[in-house]
Parts: sequence; C-alpha cells; structure tokens
Amino acid sequence: MSDYRHIVRKWVKPEDLNQHGALFGGRLLQWVDEEAAIMAITQLGTIDVVTRHVSAIDFISRADRGDLLELEYSVVKFGRTSITLSCRVTNAVTDEEILTLNEIVFVAVDGDGKAIVHGQTEATPGLERVRAVS
Repeated sequence: MSDYRHIVRKWVKPEDLNQHGALFGGRLLQWVDEEAAIMAITQLGTIDVVTRHVSAIDFISRADRGDLLELEYSVVKFGRTSITLSCRVTNAVTDEEILTLNEIVFVAVDGDGKAIVHGQTEATPGLERVRAVS
C-alpha cells in the first residue's frame, strides 16, 4: 500500500487519567478511533463511515500526565466497501510503544447504514476527496 502516514499528537492532561494516575485506556481508544474515522473519511471521500472492526487491543506500556503521544496511522488496504487502517501509539519523546492496532476497519455506508462501494484504491495525503463531495 502507500507510504502515506497520518500523524496526530495528543497531550495527556489531568482529565485523561485513571484512578492510578495513568492515561485511561478508554480515553486513548477514543482518540485512536476518532482520528482513524477522520482518516477514513478523507481517504474514502464520504463522512458516512462506521467502525466495523478493531484488532486485538494490547496496552504495552503506560502513559502518564504530561506525556506527549504520537498516533501514527497507515492505510493497510482498500476493500470494495471498506478501508483498513493501522495505528501505532508511542511516547513522542521516548519513542516507547504504548499501543499498536494492526487493523481498524471502517465501512462506507448509505443513509440506511448499509455498506456501499466507495471506489477508492489508493491513499491520498490531501483533502481533495472529501472536498469534492461538498
């Protein structure tokens, strides 16, 4: 697939912490899914996408208050109605791995929530596909 990478950085703030003072896993997954959805939208050229599948979740190390995280996304493959992304989350300062998701699958859907063919086969670094539908 393409060498295109989408990188987002998040700063771990006090409101993101669990009872142990570490980043709450649910918050990290929220960040990962939200940004993955944005990437799927820009790649497929439609805002009508839904999360279909997320591969096994294995938190490798913890993130603490004040840590700067880097979420790096790649397109794994395009299906007829879907797009599969991967995401690697690291501490941006130490490069320590926090979490890797090998597959995050989104499906393009119609107004009734049924899968539709999206017609894309190659990744793009731009916003031209999503701008074309407005």
